[in-house]
Amino acid sequence: MADYATRDIRNIVLVGHAASGKTTLVERILESTKTIGRMGTVEDGNTVCDYEPEEKAHQHSLNSAVVHVDFNNCRLNLIDTPGYPDFVGQANAAVAAADAVCLVVDSMRGIENMTRRMMRLAAEENLPRFICINKMQLGKDGLEELVEQLRETFGRECLPVNLPSAGGTSIARCFYRTAEGAPPDFSSVEDAHQALIDQVVEIDEQLMERYLGGEELSSEELGAAFKKAMCMGHLVPILFTSARQGVGVDVLLDVVTRLCPSPEEANPRPFLVRKSEGGDEEQWLPAADPSKPFVGHVFRVAADPFVGKLAAFRVHQGMLKSGDSVVIGEHRKAVRLAHMFQLQGKDHVECHKAVPGDIVAVAKIDEMHYDAVVHGELGFETIRAKSIPQPTPMFGLAVTAVKRGEEGKISQALIRLAEEDPTFKFDRDSTTHEMVMRGIGELHLRVVIERLKSRFNLEVNTAPPKIAYKETISVKAEGHHRHKKQTGGAGQFGEVYLRVEPLPPDSEETFEFVDDTFGGSVPKQFMPAIEKGVRQMLQLGCVAGYPMQGIRVAVYDGKYHPVDSKEVAFITAGKRAFADAVSKAKPRLLEPFVTLEVATPSDYMGDITSDIMGRRGRIQGTDMLTGGMAIITAEAPLAEVMSYAASLKAMTQGTGSYTMEYSHDEPTPAHIQAEVVAAYKPKEEDD
Repeated sequence: MADYATRDIRNIVLVGHAASGKTTLVERILESTKTIGRMGTVEDGNTVCDYEPEEKAHQHSLNSAVVHVDFNNCRLNLIDTPGYPDFVGQANAAVAAADAVCLVVDSMRGIENMTRRMMRLAAEENLPRFICINKMQLGKDGLEELVEQLRETFGRECLPVNLPSAGGTSIARCFYRTAEGAPPDFSSVEDAHQALIDQVVEIDEQLMERYLGGEELSSEELGAAFKKAMCMGHLVPILFTSARQGVGVDVLLDVVTRLCPSPEEANPRPFLVRKSEGGDEEQWLPAADPSKPFVGHVFRVAADPFVGKLAAFRVHQGMLKSGDSVVIGEHRKAVRLAHMFQLQGKDHVECHKAVPGDIVAVAKIDEMHYDAVVHGELGFETIRAKSIPQPTPMFGLAVTAVKRGEEGKISQALIRLAEEDPTFKFDRDSTTHEMVMRGIGELHLRVVIERLKSRFNLEVNTAPPKIAYKETISVKAEGHHRHKKQTGGAGQFGEVYLRVEPLPPDSEETFEFVDDTFGGSVPKQFMPAIEKGVRQMLQLGCVAGYPMQGIRVAVYDGKYHPVDSKEVAFITAGKRAFADAVSKAKPRLLEPFVTLEVATPSDYMGDITSDIMGRRGRIQGTDMLTGGMAIITAEAPLAEVMSYAASLKAMTQGTGSYTMEYSHDEPTPAHIQAEVVAAYKPKEEDD
C-alpha cells in the first residue's frame, strides 16, 4: 500500500510467555500477506524478527522487533516482544507504542508467568486486549478448559470470536456467523455469537434496547460496538490459531483490521505537562490529530551495525516529514531528521512522511534515548510521556577486564548497551570500588556478556558484587592522638582530643563536626585540617573498610607547637584520634535492606514466606489477586536475596516473579559483622 491515513493504521504488540509462538505468528503473518516469499523458523534462525546472533543462538527473542504488513487496505505495525521474564523491560517498553495488545498463549502450557504480568500491565495502561490461543492443534483436547481458565483468571469479558473445528485444523467464525465446514469442537457458533452480541451491546443503551426489542443490528453497528467494548475493557476477544500450520491466521488478520481500534479510535496516551506555576499535570493529547504540533515518543533504541544508533518512535499527533527539525526532550537545540525509516526487522525501508499512529525510526542522532518525547516546537520542551513502569534491576555482577587496559573500553560498551535496554544498569560502586552491572536475572546479564564479546570483542571476568555495607557507632567515646615527627630541621607536631557520639536516628545529616575547644588549645586555622583527617577516615572506614555515617565529632582539646605545628600534622592527628575514639564506641556495620514484592500463584505462598523468613526477612503483607495469584511484600537484607531469582524460579516452577528496591540500612547481626571484619583484616595487613 503506497499511501494510507491514520484511520487505516493498526498498532499491535504481541506479548506472552517464552515459546508461546509470538515470533512464529509474526512470521506466518508476513508470509500470508505476501510481505515475504518464504516463512522462516526460529529453529533455523532465519525469521525476520529474531535477527541478532544471540537470538539465533538462544532460539528466543531477546529484543522487541517491529515489522509492517498491508492487509484489507490497512497498514499493520506489529511489535514482537521477548517472553522470558529476564527481558520484560523490552516487552514493557513496546506496550507504549501500541493501540492494542495481543496476548499469545500456548494451548498446551496455558496461563504462565509472563501471561499474567503482561495482561495486568495492559489493563493498567488502559489498552484494548485480545487473546490468541496458539498451537491449537497440539492442545486440542484441553481448549475448552483453557478458555474457562482464561475467563476465571482475566474476567468473564474474555469471549471467543472464533472456535476450533476438525480437531484444531480449521476455524469456525462466530461474530458475524460465517461458519464454514466442520462444526466447532466445543460450544456452537450460535452460542458464541449470542454471548458476543450480548456483551458488546451492553456498552450502548440505545443499541441494547433495539437489540432486546428484536431489531436486527447491522454489521457496521456491531463492529463499532465491538471496538468501543474493547477500548473500554468490556470485551477481551479470544481467537484460535496455529501459526506453524497457518490455521486461523486469516481470521486473526480480519479481526485486527476490521474490529481493532485505529489510532483515531484508540484510548489516548497520557503525557505529563509541567505547568508554569510549578508541578506536573497529567494531560491527554488529542487522539491522533494531524493538525496539532508534532509529538512522538521513543520506545526502542538499538545499535545497528550499519547505520549506528537507531531510535524507533511512535507518532502520537501531528505530521512529520523527512528534513523536518525536531526537539528531543528538554533540549533547547533542534535536530534535523534527514532520513526516516519504517522497520522490517533488521531491514529499514526509507519513508518520507509519517502520520499520527505511524511507527518510524531515525538513525545517527545521539540525543535520542529511550522514553524521550520528540516534538516539533520549542513550546513543548516541558512535555514528557507517562512512563511504562519498569522493574528495578537488582541482580548484579562485578566485572573486570580479562585483558589489562580495557576497562575504559568496557565502560563505553556498557554505556551503549544500557541505552538499548531500560532494565540494564551499570556503575562503579563508590563504596566497594567495583564496576557492577545489574539486570533482571542471570540470563539477562549472560546475554549482555555475550554482546560484549560479539559486538565489541571484549571479554570480562565476573563475580558476585560486594555488599555496600556502611559503618557507624553505638555509644559515645573519646579518642586522642599526638603526632610528633622530627627529621632534623623543622618537625611535625599536632595533638588532638575529640569525642564521638551517634547522631539521632531521625537526623537529616550523616556527619557533624564541632569545635568545642576553648582557650586557644588548638588554633582555629588548624581546625579544618582536623576535620579533613576525620573525613578521610569516614571514607576509609575504621572497622571493615566501608564508609561511615551517623556520627557527631567534637574536638574539645589539643596542643600545638608554634614552629613545628603544620596542617599535615593535624590531619594525621585527627585521623588517628578519630580511629581511637571509634574503636571504643562499639562500632557497628549497617547492611542495606530491600523491599521485596513477590508475585506468585497462591499455591506457593507458604513456601515463599518460609523461605523469606529463613533469609532474615520480614513479611509486611499479602494480597490475593484474581486468578489465584498473590502478592507478598517483605523486607529483607540485600545480602540474603542477591541470588533470589534462581531460588524463586525453583520454588514456583518458573511461575513467580519479583521486584526489589532499596529501602533502608539496619545494623548487621554480630556473627555476620565478625565474618566481614575478619575478611577485611588480611587486606588491611597487606596494605
